[in-house]
Amino acid sequence: MIILPGRVIPGWWREDGHLLGVADVEEVVAAGPACLVVGTGASGLMEVPPETLRLLEGHGILVVVEPTADAVATYNRLRGDGRTAACLHLTC
Repeated sequence: MIILPGRVIPGWWREDGHLLGVADVEEVVAAGPACLVVGTGASGLMEVPPETLRLLEGHGILVVVEPTADAVATYNRLRGDGRTAACLHLTC
């Protein structure tokens, strides 16, 4: 699931299930949040490769990567600013 300021993208699937690739965050980059909270699954299996981090950070987006339960708590704490987004791996 992707949560952007003002909308939710349900049913989000990545090109590679346990990898957050550059193509997977195109809508996030287009939305231009100040912060992206990435939930890597209950077991933390989803990886965020360096090229994806570089792309996001190159657009001025602060990236927080945590297991999904922690990421949800972080997102809920930060979302009040209206400039925080989340990409949450929910299936494992």
